[in-house]
Amino acid sequence: MASHTTTHTEAPLDMSTWRKVPTKLVIAGIVLTVLGAGASLMIKPEHAEHAIPVLKQFGFSYLTAYVFCLSFMLGGLFLTLLHHLFDASWSVPTRRITEALASLAGPMAIAFLPIMGLALFAEESNPYKWMTHAGHENHAVHAKGALMTKAGFVVVSLFCLGVWWLLANRLRYWSVKQDENGSAECTKKMRAWSCGGIWLFAITLTIAIIMWVKALHVEFFSTMFGVQYFAGTAWVTIGTTYLIALILKRQGPLQGFAREKTFYFLGSLLFAFTVFWAYITFSQYFIIWNANIPEETFFFLWREQGSWFGLGVLLIFGHFFIPFLALLRIDLKLKVWWMAPIIAWAWVMHYLDVTYNVMPVLRPFGFMPQLMDLGILLLLVGLYVIYFVKSLNAHPVMPQKDPRIAEALDMYVPPASSKLAGAKH
Repeated sequence: MASHTTTHTEAPLDMSTWRKVPTKLVIAGIVLTVLGAGASLMIKPEHAEHAIPVLKQFGFSYLTAYVFCLSFMLGGLFLTLLHHLFDASWSVPTRRITEALASLAGPMAIAFLPIMGLALFAEESNPYKWMTHAGHENHAVHAKGALMTKAGFVVVSLFCLGVWWLLANRLRYWSVKQDENGSAECTKKMRAWSCGGIWLFAITLTIAIIMWVKALHVEFFSTMFGVQYFAGTAWVTIGTTYLIALILKRQGPLQGFAREKTFYFLGSLLFAFTVFWAYITFSQYFIIWNANIPEETFFFLWREQGSWFGLGVLLIFGHFFIPFLALLRIDLKLKVWWMAPIIAWAWVMHYLDVTYNVMPVLRPFGFMPQLMDLGILLLLVGLYVIYFVKSLNAHPVMPQKDPRIAEALDMYVPPASSKLAGAKH
C-alpha cells in the first residue's frame, strides 16, 4: 500500500518556556479577577445606579468562560465517539488526545458548582431571572413550567454532567484495558458505548445549552440553538486536536504515528465544520427573520444594539469567511506556520461567539469586556490545561494494541487465515 508520509524528521519543539504557562494563567486569572471585583466595589456612589453588582458580573463572566471551556470537553467526547462509530484508522493517533479532552467531564462537573449556586440561591445576582420572584409572572415561564423550575434546572444539569462523565469514563476505561490485553472485547465495548452514547450526547448537549445559555432569554424559541453550539464546539476542538497532535509528533510520542493524512483529514474536518457552523447560524437567523415572531426576533434585535452589532459582523467574517478562505488550499492544511494562527484565531472567535450569546443579557447596549471576564477565562483555561496534561500523560499517548494501528501506519498485515493457508502449501 502506498504511503503518503514524508521521510524527513522535524526537529523537536522547544517547550521549556511553555511548561509553566498553565500555572501562570491560573495566577494571572486570580489576580485579574480580584482586580476586577475591586474595581467594581470602588465605583463612586454617584455612578452606582449604572454599576453592575460584583456577584452578578462574576456570574455572567464565569458562565461565559465555563461554556467556552466546556466546548473542548464535549468536542473531545464527540470525536472519540465518532472514531469508534466509524471504525476509523486515520484517527487512531489522535484518539488518546480526544479521550483526554473528554476525561475533563469530571472537573467540569465540579466547576459547574458556582453556576448552580448562583442559580439556586442568588436573587439580585441570579443570571436566570425566571428563577427569581420577578420572573414568576413571566408567561413564558408558565408555558414551559414543566422544565423551567429550580428542580428542573438541577435535574437536567446533573443528568447531563453525569452522562458525559459516564461516557468519557467508560470509553477511557476500555481504551486503557485494550492496551493491556488487546482483547477484541475492548473494541466491541467501545463501539457499543459509542453506539448508544452518540444519541445521549446529542440529547444532553442540546438540553444543557438550552438550560444554561438559551434560558437566559427564557422567552426565546429556537430549535437550532443547540446545533449551533455543537458546530462551534466541534470546530474549535478539531483545531485544538490538530495542534496538540502536531506538538506530540514533534516532541516524539507521536513521531512515526501521526502521518500526513492525519493532519490533512483534521484540516478537512476543520474546513467542513467552518461551513457547517455558518450554515446553521445563517439558517437560524433567516428562519427567525422570515417568520417575524416577537418571541424569536427580540433575540437578534438585542444584538443589533450598540457594539453588539459590530461583534456580530466580526463573527460573520471571523468565524466563517476568513477561516473558509484560509482552509481552501489542500497543501496549506499541512503547514504548521499556516494552521497554528488559524487555530488560535478559532479559539478567539469561539469565545466571542459564546460571549455574543451570553453577555447581551448583562450589558444589552454594547460589548464591554471587563477585567473579570478575562480573569475568570484565564483561571479556568489554566486549570483545564493542567488537568488535561495530567490526564494525557497518565497513559501512553499512542494506543498500544488498537486493531487499526497497521492501517493507520499505511502497512498491510495479511489476515491470520491467509497465513495459515500459506503455511499448508
